Amino acid sequence: MSAALYAVRVRHVRADRIRTMFGHDFYLWLVDLDRIPRPPRWLRPFARFDARDHGTGDPVAGDQGTAIRAELEEWLAVRGIPAPAGRITMLASARVLGYVFNPLSVFWCHDAAGSVTHVVAEVHNTYRERHRYLLYPDARGQATAAKTFYVSPFLAMGGHYRMRLPEPDETLRLSVVLEQHGHRPLVATMDGRRLPGGNRALLRMLLRHPLAPLHVSAAIRRRGIALWLRGIPRTPRGPVTSTPRRR
Repeated sequence: MSAALYAVRVRHVRADRIRTMFGHDFYLWLVDLDRIPRPPRWLRPFARFDARDHGTGDPVAGDQGTAIRAELEEWLAVRGIPAPAGRITMLASARVLGYVFNPLSVFWCHDAAGSVTHVVAEVHNTYRERHRYLLYPDARGQATAAKTFYVSPFLAMGGHYRMRLPEPDETLRLSVVLEQHGHRPLVATMDGRRLPGGNRALLRMLLRHPLAPLHVSAAIRRRGIALWLRGIPRTPRGPVTSTPRRR
């Protein structure tokens, strides 16, 4: 299979009003959009990539990896950025039995020599909306971006993110830190290790984390209910400025 699987541990530390921490385990794919993996037919319902799950979400005919890349290149072109001369790799969950939820998808854009020139971080919230941040990381994979997208009702708008998004190799080490008024109300980390074995690795992950995207979505909602029950004030949701997810 022309892709890599990572066993991942995500941790969220919130320090706004009260300090809380939670985490969960699941798995992610790192795929080359020009070479989307095609597992055996009986495994495909558990490892499907769909262009509707990224960007504008408009249905696109043809090869899904090609469609995801074409839409991303169009998004970059609107911002005056030429299409990457090299490959684009994507870190994301695949659809499992028709369902997917990606709180964060990351796209690494390469030049013809194979170096990363820029990164697109695509954030999805639980209101079926998504937003992209265009980043130019330094040699350590670090970049900053103003917070312009409503994600959690328990986090105020404004401030900026400090992101560390190096392209994964044998290990995966990503982090997102929200800074507001000299404080860090949210620190999110994602640590993982690359799994050998191709289809066998996918089978192990399916047995260990069945319906993983659904569990991730449910875990986020359970955490939101817990914060609400503890009386944490909610930030009103303003006008939608992101791309609604198509059904």
